[in-house]
Amino acid sequence: MTIDPESAIRLSLIVAAFSTVMGFPIATGLGYLLARKEFFGKSLLSALVMAPLVLPPVVTGLLLLRVLGRSSPLGAWLHAHGVDVPFSLAGAVLAAFVVGLPLYVLTARSAFETVDVRFEAVSLTLGVPPWRTFLRVSLPLALPGLAAGAVLAFARALGEFGATVVLAGSLEGETRTIALAVYALLEVPSGEHRIRELVLASLALALFTLMGYEALTRWHKRRLAA
Repeated sequence: MTIDPESAIRLSLIVAAFSTVMGFPIATGLGYLLARKEFFGKSLLSALVMAPLVLPPVVTGLLLLRVLGRSSPLGAWLHAHGVDVPFSLAGAVLAAFVVGLPLYVLTARSAFETVDVRFEAVSLTLGVPPWRTFLRVSLPLALPGLAAGAVLAFARALGEFGATVVLAGSLEGETRTIALAVYALLEVPSGEHRIRELVLASLALALFTLMGYEALTRWHKRRLAA
């Protein structure tokens, strides 16, 4: 079995980066909606967004496979247009995105809830449209918290395993991230050295990202206090 630790580390970083960037506008929009608006079905929307946080990741991956597989209407339509999500890098990114989105939205919602609504009210009373108030007042004040959420989602994506292995498989050089490579190496008698290398890399990346999250959280609190 050919397993390249450097390839696994590189793929993990690519998957985590793409899933985090893809999640930013969605988590920001959902976070603001849940923090500031009251509407019918809000509890249901919140439950649906948070579902991947409590579902077993394997179940999440299976549901995504059922929706995006070639036997489903959406999967068949995508395949007809040359897009195959299962067992591809896109599938790995999507799995990491879905599993990490609840943490992203929770942090974004908290960031907007800590922004004093009086700042937004003053902007609106001065005749600034709601969308410009969001872009010029709400978003800048919540940005450090949103950045902290992005770092947290990035860290979660680095460690994703269950949904990825079901939706994207474990293809060397294509979808085999650090977690999948470690699991595959457990079956290789001479894989101890490469496992150690991947574990150390995983620990270093996790500590670095979590320290970044902590720093951004403290910055957000200091900024609001000032």
